[in-house]
Amino acid sequence: MDTPRSTTEGTAASEHGRGREWLLGIAMPVLAWLPRAVIGSALILALYLWGLRWPAAAVLFLLVVGVSRSVLETRGPLPGRAVRPEDEPELAALVRDVAERLGFREPLLVRIVPVVQASLGRTEVSGVRTHVLLLGLPLLRNLTEAQLASVIAHELAHEKHLGDRRHRLLRFGRAVLAERLEGRFLPFAPLATPLLRATRPRIWADERAADVDAARIAGTEATAEALRRAGLLDAAFAAFAERWTAALAEEDAWPVDLYDGFDAAVSDPYVARRAARAAAEEDAVDPYAAADHPPLTVRVAALPAHPTTPYGAAPLVLRTGPAVEAWCHRQLAGLDWEPEPEPGDEPDRVRVLDLPADRLRGLGFDTRLALLDATGRDSSTEAVAAALDALADGSWPRLARRLEPALRRAPAAVRPTLSRTVLAGALSSPFAEVLCTTGWTYTSRWLSTVVTAPDDGRVVDLHELIGEALRSGDPQPVLTLWASAEPKEWAV
Repeated sequence: MDTPRSTTEGTAASEHGRGREWLLGIAMPVLAWLPRAVIGSALILALYLWGLRWPAAAVLFLLVVGVSRSVLETRGPLPGRAVRPEDEPELAALVRDVAERLGFREPLLVRIVPVVQASLGRTEVSGVRTHVLLLGLPLLRNLTEAQLASVIAHELAHEKHLGDRRHRLLRFGRAVLAERLEGRFLPFAPLATPLLRATRPRIWADERAADVDAARIAGTEATAEALRRAGLLDAAFAAFAERWTAALAEEDAWPVDLYDGFDAAVSDPYVARRAARAAAEEDAVDPYAAADHPPLTVRVAALPAHPTTPYGAAPLVLRTGPAVEAWCHRQLAGLDWEPEPEPGDEPDRVRVLDLPADRLRGLGFDTRLALLDATGRDSSTEAVAAALDALADGSWPRLARRLEPALRRAPAAVRPTLSRTVLAGALSSPFAEVLCTTGWTYTSRWLSTVVTAPDDGRVVDLHELIGEALRSGDPQPVLTLWASAEPKEWAV
């Protein structure tokens, strides 16, 4: 019997698509390594022609080692802290139940990492291929059982949708190429973007398929909220927990209640709204098509309807929580990588929740100094006035570039968005500082840009107000607020 023509054409198209994906998966890491290969080869040739054969051989060796490390870097020690089922039976039972309902029957290890992360990798244990599920402690502490089940289901579903070598090569190639695009020297960015854009639809389709499985396992509402919360927690963790840790490390101290402080911060509605907005802005900034996940709104809109969930509405409580938190604290602070300290050299132990609000709000950065330097003024009042003049006459992009010179190298497509973020971040805190000298008060112990008016008690998030003025091109609400406070009467 003859094979139907439509079937033959479909098979040929499928083979063509798979062949194209193989070629794209190979082309991306080749392009990522091409600059160093070209420069290294030129250097080797020059050294050889000059008769310097041993230096040429050394450069060749370093070039081979560099490429080999990029390929084999995932084979190092496993990240995170191991979760033993006897220590955390509730978490182990949740993972096991999700895996069974999903049909995932491969060997699986669970490890906890200090940051907001959820991912599935592979390793070998005693010669047996084993999967490793990484779960971030902030997710375990802040997601409900149902939301955590959705996150676990999404990651385990990747084995079904991304289980073959072709898909893993696409993921690897995109990751390597995207990493190269984070540097200052980007001669191959015009070639990289088409490759990333060509592979993005397949990667995004796989992500949406994993979301569908997650909704089927944990329910649509839990999955949608898990997606929202994960992005919010990621943005907030970088803005608060990592900033606190870095700032205290400079003072030879470390926060022993980091995660309690972080949980308290993200429970503040102003922090939550700021973090959600930051996550949405990050979704929108993708000049090279390097993002592996579709925007949040697209993912939520594509979820199928599964109205119920078999899982709980409260977070799981880790039985070894204090030990896990202490381990994560030290990992973030880099203390476990340092030599054993001499007696008396251990960093000071600081409690975030005991810090005065004014110290906590300013811990880690001082945008006032950046604005003073960029405007050439000597006081916050003068600097804010100069920045608002730039906002009013439209010259603010130049001020943003003085605040952050790297904006000059940013892709043209995202430079306006990044410039708005830089200026709003630099201007809002000094603006609030000046307002608070006239009777306004800080609203949040976590944010230095949210203030309460002395007369009517209204709350203004200056970061949001300035950001909206920059987006809309209408600075009048910001200028009106400044004028209403009668800045001419302030002492300079």
